[in-house]
Amino acid sequence: MERPAWAPPGIDISVPSVSRIYDYYLGGSHNFEVDRQAARRAMEFMPGLPKIMQANRAFMRRAVRYAVSRGITQFLDIGSGIPTFGNVHEVAQAASPEARVVYVDHDPVAVAHSRAVLAGDDRTAVIAADLRKPRDILSAPETVRLLDLDRPVALLLVAVLHFLEDADDPYAAVAELRDALPAGSLLVLTHASYEGLPLSEDVAGGMVGVYRDIRNPLVMRSREEVTRFFDGFELVDPGLVSMPNWQPDGLADPQDGEMPEDPYAFSGFGGVGRKA
Repeated sequence: MERPAWAPPGIDISVPSVSRIYDYYLGGSHNFEVDRQAARRAMEFMPGLPKIMQANRAFMRRAVRYAVSRGITQFLDIGSGIPTFGNVHEVAQAASPEARVVYVDHDPVAVAHSRAVLAGDDRTAVIAADLRKPRDILSAPETVRLLDLDRPVALLLVAVLHFLEDADDPYAAVAELRDALPAGSLLVLTHASYEGLPLSEDVAGGMVGVYRDIRNPLVMRSREEVTRFFDGFELVDPGLVSMPNWQPDGLADPQDGEMPEDPYAFSGFGGVGRKA
């Protein structure tokens, strides 16, 4: 198997990666054949997966613009993945030159590629760390340098919490991050769910099985379970909704196009909460 020049040394390119599979769904080029095979297997059960990812990215961009419109210029993006066009720092810095962004991921390819893309941008940084260890993220030199935790921060947990099993205690991780942020901070979150899918749970379960087989279990949570992540936050209108339905007017970007008609785009949940 040929190793691309952009693949960091020491990476096992025979093992699929969630962030590289996501990159493939979005039409990116930083994925290996093993990632593409896993993605195609998942799409056999759920052909609309790329549509879900596009809706996810469009939601993220609207939420970032919403945060800047509320005077927030600090962003902590955990589970940031491989940077693609229209990433958090591009959207935030286009809306405010003051914007500072710390990206966090535990995939070495995502971290290495992010560092290459962001070289020379002193308002952004990338940390190799895990959502399950919030203290490592909060105490990292890059976080300390770029983010003032006495001022509101937008915490982005976009398409990441569904890769934490209940045994990982994701609610405790989110609570620890919440408690470290000041009042006025925002939680921007999306999460996979069987709710809203235009196919049966049995068929969708085949896609979930693909992720389990590559040792990255995908945990589909209910609306009630996803809402629990917002404990200590006040949900911003219109609340926890399908991603295209979160503030579709006024914050859209031309690259996001019109409101999607594909039913897959309305799978899962997105929401923004403000810490009181």
